[in-house]
Amino acid sequence: MTSDNRTGKFSREDVDVLSDEVAYQGFYQLRHIQLRHKLFNGGWSKTISRELFNRYDAVGVLLFDPVLNKVALIEQIRVGAVGHDGATQQSQSPWMLELVAGLIDKDELPEDVVARESIEEADLPIQELEKISEYYSSPGGSNEYFHLFVGKVDLSQAGGVFGLKDEGEDILVHLFGLDHCWALLDQGQFLNAHTIIAMQWLKMNIERLQNLWS
Repeated sequence: MTSDNRTGKFSREDVDVLSDEVAYQGFYQLRHIQLRHKLFNGGWSKTISRELFNRYDAVGVLLFDPVLNKVALIEQIRVGAVGHDGATQQSQSPWMLELVAGLIDKDELPEDVVARESIEEADLPIQELEKISEYYSSPGGSNEYFHLFVGKVDLSQAGGVFGLKDEGEDILVHLFGLDHCWALLDQGQFLNAHTIIAMQWLKMNIERLQNLWS
C-alpha cells in the first residue's frame, strides 16, 4: 500500500553514509560514495557503492513575451549529446534548443541567477518572474537541484549570438510563436527535460499568464 505522504516513510536519518571520497576533480566533480539504508520490509540494505556527479544547483527560465505571444529559446552545443549511440533520428545533432539556464555557483538567489543568465545568454532583461517548479534533475547519479521559472520579456528586438567567450559559450537566440512551440512539443523535438517541462507548463497556463502580464 502506497502512502499519500510526499516524503514517504523514510528520511535522511535512515541512510548511513559509510564513506564519501572525491574520485575525480575537473570542470565538474565525481564522488565515490558507499552507503546503506533502511528497507521497506525492515532491516538494512547491504553496502551500496555509487558514483555521484556532484554539481551546483541550477536555474532555467522560459522567456515569454505576452504581447507578441512568442518565446525565446537558445541553441548551443551540448557535450552530453555528442556521439550518443541511443539517439533517435531527430536527436543526432549535439546542438540543442533549450532554456536560458545557469549554475548557482556564487552566493546568489535563484532569481538573481536567472536575471544574470538572461542577459549573458540572450541580452534580454526580465520584467516579471514566476516560479514553475523545483526538482532534482537526475537523482540516480547527480545531486543537481533545478529551479525552473517563466520570465516576462520584450522580444520585439530580440535575436543574435551571445554568451561568455571566456567560458566557451556560443549561443544563438531563436524566437518561436506559440503554435510553433506546441507543434515542436507534440513532435518530440525538444530533447532536454527542463525545456519539455517548461513548455508543458506554459501550454497549461498560457491564458492565465497572458491575462496576468498583458
